[in-house]
Amino acid sequence: MAKKEAAAILSIEGREVQITNPDKPYFSRDVKLSKLDVVKYYLSVADGAVRGIRDRPNMLKRFVNGAEREPFYQKRAPENRPDWLRIVTLSFPSGRTADEIVVDDAPGLAWIVNLGCIELHPHAVCTNDLDHPDELRIDLDPIPGVEWDQVRRVAMEAKNLMEEVGLRGWPKTSGSRGMHVNARIQQRWTFTEVRRAALAFSREIERRVPKLATSKWWKEERHGVFLDYNQNAKDRTTCSAYSIRPLPDARVSAPLHWEEVPDCQPEEFTVLTMPARLKKIGDPNAEMDDAAGSLEKLLELADRDEAAGLGDAPWPPHFRKMEGEAPRVAPSRAKGAGGGRREGGGGKRKAGGEKRSAAKAPRSNMPLVTVANSPSKDAALAGLERWKTKHLAAAKHLAVDDVLVDSMRGRSTTWTRIRVNLRNVPEKIRPKQETPDPDDDPTREWREAPRKPR
Repeated sequence: MAKKEAAAILSIEGREVQITNPDKPYFSRDVKLSKLDVVKYYLSVADGAVRGIRDRPNMLKRFVNGAEREPFYQKRAPENRPDWLRIVTLSFPSGRTADEIVVDDAPGLAWIVNLGCIELHPHAVCTNDLDHPDELRIDLDPIPGVEWDQVRRVAMEAKNLMEEVGLRGWPKTSGSRGMHVNARIQQRWTFTEVRRAALAFSREIERRVPKLATSKWWKEERHGVFLDYNQNAKDRTTCSAYSIRPLPDARVSAPLHWEEVPDCQPEEFTVLTMPARLKKIGDPNAEMDDAAGSLEKLLELADRDEAAGLGDAPWPPHFRKMEGEAPRVAPSRAKGAGGGRREGGGGKRKAGGEKRSAAKAPRSNMPLVTVANSPSKDAALAGLERWKTKHLAAAKHLAVDDVLVDSMRGRSTTWTRIRVNLRNVPEKIRPKQETPDPDDDPTREWREAPRKPR
């Protein structure tokens, strides 16, 4: 039996925090980082990192076996926790509740990192009002093949629009391929209203730079940079400032000054560079809490969109069907070439229950096949390569954005689904849907289980 590794005890701001398995490898590819190295990184940037999560419930995304293994999600605070660590009861769209961790200081930060939380995932609310967000989150998510310069250009367009509607945007790299532009808002609006404002924002950006950006929810309809308005729905979280991402170079979600955006490169901001940057220039988000703005102008824009026939857009799949939402079915699964409505086809309900008619547009079926399902992204990508080898003639016609790699959420884990869009493949040589390889969808068992009568 292997000898159990001694824990490290850190004294942080007068509190002792135990770091278990401190020498456990957390990154082993481009950089070599142990679990203790990751904790020490967070303590070196605690001024900025705590600012991004302070007084907020945090969903725990735990990489207990390091950044190169699959994580799992934990909403509920562990029972074995220090008595000085706060919790708050959060409710979810399902009707369930959970006591979630609230981090207020560096000791609390080190404690959750010891759980394997190399990413920090705070909700967009503070503990004084869990029903009214204080942050509008604009998530710029490029589809495969989109160049980084295009992301930066869309970010600058987002800056301009925010200024026009009376908000101050605070940019940061996502730490992966995208960017986030967040804005503090007054705690006056519900999650539904904040999401509605984010949808109006996304559609306006799409109108201004239609070749660069999209607000379309379904992956097979997207192009360029997707503005993910659903990050503002209740129970959604995004990684906060100074979070480490599970990439080989231990890249970090880096807050920026706007003048840095046109020339910034995401690979410049890593665990190895961020502590010195924070010490040299300070935290670009330092004044963010003093800049709460209003959503009134964005909600007026939403009203104009709805009056023009643009109803609600799809919600995340685990949400109940919302009033005014168009049929929640992907184009690839729509009945007939014109069988579905466009994304905003639900219309707006008038007083008395009558529904305004919304403009309809034909929606073509997308010829998609699923080639891999696996809890391991690497295993799913290996399955994609086997599919390409098996179907060489078809694979030669694929564009970069014809391969859709979806990170799917289960009850507590993520898994990877890979689909291939055959739109560019001549019909005569399009492969039929086959059993995916691998075909390990961890949610299938509970999704297909017979439901118990209520």
